Amino acid sequence: MDEQAVLGLNPNADSDFRQRALAYFEQLKISPDAWQVCAEALAQRTYSDDHVKFFCFQVLEHQVKYKYSELTTVQQQLIRETLVSWLQAQMLNPQPEKTFIRNKAAQVFALLFVTEYLTKWPKFFFDILSVVDLNPRGVDLYLRILMAIDSELVDRDVVHTSEEARRNTLIKDTMREQCIPNLVESWYQILQNYQYTNSEVTCQCLEVVGAYVSWIDLSLIANDRFINMLLGHMSIEVLREEACDCLFEVVNKGMDPVDKMKLVESLCQVLQSAGFFSIDQEEDVDFLARFSKLVNGMGQSLIVSWSKLIKNGDIKNAQEALQAIETKVALMLQLLIHEDDDISSNIIGFCYDYLHILKQLTVLSDQQKANVEAIMLAVMKKLTYDEEYNFENEGEDEAMFVEYRKQLKLLLDRLAQVSPELLLASVRRVFSSTLQNWQTTRFMEVEVAIRLLYMLAEALPVSHGAHFSGDVSKASALQDMMRTLVTSGVSSYQHTSVTLEFFETIVRYEKFFTVEPQHIPCVLMAFLDHRGLRHSSAKVRSRTAYLFSRFVKSLNKQMNPFIEDILNRIQDLLELSPPENGHQSLLSSDDQLFIYETAGVLIVNSEYPAERKQALMRNLLTPLMEKFKILLEKLMLSQDEERQTSLADCLNHAVGFASRTSKAFSNKQTVKQCGCSEVYLDCLQTFLPALSCPLQKDILRSGVRTFLHRMIICLEEEVLPFIPSASEHMLKDCEAKDLQEFIPLINQITAKFKIQVSPFLQQMFMPLLHAIFEVLLRPAEENDQSAALEKQMLRRSYFAFLQTVTGSGMSEVIANQGAENVERVLVTVIQGAVEYPDPIAQKTCFIILSKLVELWGGKDGPVGFADFVYKHIVPACFLAPLKQTFDLADAQTVLALSECAVTLKTIHLKRGPECVQYLQQEYLPSLQVAPEIIQEFCQALQQPDAKVFKNYLKVTKRE
Repeated sequence: MDEQAVLGLNPNADSDFRQRALAYFEQLKISPDAWQVCAEALAQRTYSDDHVKFFCFQVLEHQVKYKYSELTTVQQQLIRETLVSWLQAQMLNPQPEKTFIRNKAAQVFALLFVTEYLTKWPKFFFDILSVVDLNPRGVDLYLRILMAIDSELVDRDVVHTSEEARRNTLIKDTMREQCIPNLVESWYQILQNYQYTNSEVTCQCLEVVGAYVSWIDLSLIANDRFINMLLGHMSIEVLREEACDCLFEVVNKGMDPVDKMKLVESLCQVLQSAGFFSIDQEEDVDFLARFSKLVNGMGQSLIVSWSKLIKNGDIKNAQEALQAIETKVALMLQLLIHEDDDISSNIIGFCYDYLHILKQLTVLSDQQKANVEAIMLAVMKKLTYDEEYNFENEGEDEAMFVEYRKQLKLLLDRLAQVSPELLLASVRRVFSSTLQNWQTTRFMEVEVAIRLLYMLAEALPVSHGAHFSGDVSKASALQDMMRTLVTSGVSSYQHTSVTLEFFETIVRYEKFFTVEPQHIPCVLMAFLDHRGLRHSSAKVRSRTAYLFSRFVKSLNKQMNPFIEDILNRIQDLLELSPPENGHQSLLSSDDQLFIYETAGVLIVNSEYPAERKQALMRNLLTPLMEKFKILLEKLMLSQDEERQTSLADCLNHAVGFASRTSKAFSNKQTVKQCGCSEVYLDCLQTFLPALSCPLQKDILRSGVRTFLHRMIICLEEEVLPFIPSASEHMLKDCEAKDLQEFIPLINQITAKFKIQVSPFLQQMFMPLLHAIFEVLLRPAEENDQSAALEKQMLRRSYFAFLQTVTGSGMSEVIANQGAENVERVLVTVIQGAVEYPDPIAQKTCFIILSKLVELWGGKDGPVGFADFVYKHIVPACFLAPLKQTFDLADAQTVLALSECAVTLKTIHLKRGPECVQYLQQEYLPSLQVAPEIIQEFCQALQQPDAKVFKNYLKVTKRE
């Protein structure tokens, strides 16, 4: 073995050494006999370096996993003997191997086991046990091997082929028959021997029992001697967490509902009498988290039993099960309310399912009503942030609390289903008492009070947010709370969480302001001043920008009296901040998009006459145009690349802001009515010169392209004079991505204006195609995945363009390109249908072909097209489905086959009996198709119902 190369395996080795070691590893994996060197090194303990030993196991692992079937019987025997002799040596080693080596060894044993157990090594476990006996080091390895085997056989995270899944099922069945009782006995002996002297081995063994219990006969574990031992472990501090997990797995095992109920009840009795239900006496939160999970498992198991018994009509036992569930509720509540969120989170499943039972009962007892109220109070308390929550720099702990809050929200929704009146009354009580004294109340209590009001919107669902009509008592309660929220002054609370919750709730209940519009001015001020868009926290400013936009859009009819005032107040927030400006803007460019959209919505939806709307829109957009011209000049002169990028970004933002104002318009009609066409045409003339800027092309083109998309919707044919020049610039020096993004613009123009743009399309058709072909023909490295993907996407875009042209009734655009060019285009479509294994592109190509056949395939079609149909299109319809890559398990491929069928049907429709004759007498015989199949195929093709032929093709392809 190259010991110098192996030195690079050490994590502290430098990168050259590491590279050499990796190359050596790859070399050994390929080498037919290198594994023997490694096997010998392990058996004879040649190396003391841990990384070398690990390396040897890796080489063996590769051999067993990928090349085992290539070995001779003698070589396979050598691997078995190597592993067993390595295991024997571990009994005598003065020091145990490092954990990572033991784990890797266990993985190799497990791989060998799944490969050989059913055939050559049925006594695998007996051989291992005879070597390890009760030696602690041997037991440790035996248990690691068992865990590795379980992982190979039942781990759902490991993806298995159907063949492996079948093999694993057979292995488990064989183990159940031949050795599981012996394995269970060995576990019992290990637990009994080591429970007081070796906690590490005992915990490992408990983990093994927990893992295997899911797929072995439960009676082997759920019996007096085993359960009593596990319960005994619950009282030993170092074992009790693992014992808890093991009991959880026992309880979770599927079994008869009555037996499950008895098992859970007997466990509960013992645990309760041992004092485990006295949660407040326990200080070890790690243990309590496991215990909470166990109680959750027991509770949910009882609920599953109850459901099954009810379904089976066994009312007597169902009643017993419900009684058993009810006796666990007090414990559940103690765990739910626990200050540690992990402990609380682990019991939520039981709590949720318990509420689901109550929802199904027609009448609730007083105790059950009290339980519902207790759960409600617990949820309200646990929703509260703690002092340590870091709002400015949220990390992992904060993310976990956010997830925990989502779980609590599900509980709250379920509570609303059980007792909506009680939930509403409870929230109202908490909300009112908190907001009465908000100035002297801690932030987390104020936040949660508002949060609860916010959560009611989803917990008490109504259609289209109509919370303030219908049920009078509910509507008036929500109206009272909203009135309190907006008049209490709580929007001034000095904490970001309260501020954000205030604005979120205002927008969630925007319908309130149609009922009580008198509160709109004070809420607008909150949005616009230091509480919202000018808050000291960037996070609050950013979120408020979005919420303000939503608020104004949803209440646009109520905004008229405030429009000018709002526009004046947001003036400074609309400023484009050039890079040399130096001062930090209050809002990011993404946030400013919402402010521009809001300004557009206010102007467009106002009740002003068209001249006033035009003047306001010009005031909004003129500063952008002026800044744009100045910045574009600066960019043209700039030498520094970093400065060029920041100037281009700023120019892009200006175009984006102008684009965003147009979202207030739905079509050209609304733009005309507002008299705004002219100002947007001015924007176009201002922005288009950026396309000829040789610097930062990607950024500038992207922005202008997006603006053109919007203007096609807003200005319609008024945009057309600008398109030829814009297209010419965008086709210069193109990359795949540029073309891919340019083609949808041309598609939009083609689909919208059709015949109006025919002269333009005819003129730019071949230049566009030349640009596409030039990019597609560029050589790329063989394994450059991103280049291959870019080309695939461009190819799809190209075919989508041809589909748009043909589908918009503009086939003359293609026909007028000259015979040579037309043929070149048609050949690319045939290639797309057959040669590239991309079903999305294939589907598009067949749509193009069937459209062209429909348009040109008749007797009066272009000269030579009928020949093309028979020489190229008909063969494509057969060659594509015959490709191995044409996989009907893929939904897109099924659609491609369907379009292929439509193409053949269209050819038959246009060419009639001539087509059938060609298939019967020339084409299909040339493929050596049997006469009876040809007959069958032609009959299916001639069926009037296209579905018949499509289904026939599917069946034929599968056969």
